[in-house]
Amino acid sequence: MTFTRRTLLGAAMLAAAYAGSALPAFAAKPLTIGFSQVGAESEWRTANTASIKAAAKQSGINLKFADAQQQQQNQVKAIRSFIAQRVDVIAFSPVVETGWETVLREAKNAKIPVILTDRAVKVSDPSLYVSFIGSNFVEEGRRAGRWLQDYAKKYPGKQLNIVELQGTTGAAPANDRKKGFAEVIAGNPKMKIIRSQTADFTRAKGKEVMEAFLKSEGKNINVLYAHNDDMAIGAIQAIEEAGLKPGKDIVIVSIDGVRGAFEAMMQGKLNATVECNPLLGPTLMQTAQAVAAGKPVAQRITVTEGVFPAEVAAKEFPNRKY
Repeated sequence: MTFTRRTLLGAAMLAAAYAGSALPAFAAKPLTIGFSQVGAESEWRTANTASIKAAAKQSGINLKFADAQQQQQNQVKAIRSFIAQRVDVIAFSPVVETGWETVLREAKNAKIPVILTDRAVKVSDPSLYVSFIGSNFVEEGRRAGRWLQDYAKKYPGKQLNIVELQGTTGAAPANDRKKGFAEVIAGNPKMKIIRSQTADFTRAKGKEVMEAFLKSEGKNINVLYAHNDDMAIGAIQAIEEAGLKPGKDIVIVSIDGVRGAFEAMMQGKLNATVECNPLLGPTLMQTAQAVAAGKPVAQRITVTEGVFPAEVAAKEFPNRKY
């Protein structure tokens, strides 16, 4: 009798094991992403972080978030921590372009795929990361240059002396936005960059560096080209404190397209902004899920962006999500 009962019990258990509907399904382990953010240096970056956190929550992804406070060594430390924790995917927005070979090779050896967001890196082996999600920074610089060329057509023959506020030294957007802008204005002898200096993508540094430009160049400055809106907004304050009218005495074009830039345009203090979309969260989560599932992804995923002159600011402002 005992043998029969055991036999029947074993058969029942075996049948249940093969009948998927007979047992409750085990919940799939949530995907874990380790993400290292540059910092919180600008309005753009704040929107970028919010987008990533919201998209992770909506996708049911476990996000381990680390703020590098604009220090490369903090990002390297965070990436190594993610490797030690055996996350499924590592993503980060690199502070600068170079110096990543060793830690990315460590991630590859640990078989943890890496996705770059917003900023690219320069490495000898492109297989050290699986995809880059972000903007074409060179093209953004070109768009700023083209806008200025169109503006200059209203004043044929006028010399335009340009000062440039660069982003963080060594950062991809700073390098590329400088390159694209210079490429476009190179063919116009009436346009000349007379001063160019980093202001670290921040309002405070934008104001500080613009004050120095004004002290050395004064009314010789006709145009300000800023690699991001936050530096431009800081510079606007310096221009006003110097007794000049931003947007009139000094024409200003910048990059990012944040709400603060639209507010400045509506006040007549900024002439144009080139969009750089920070809302990369949904695309990052979709890409990470595909990579974790072993599906192929594009090595470069570029977001759609536009150019907004001051004339359209009031109409476009209600539509801005960042």
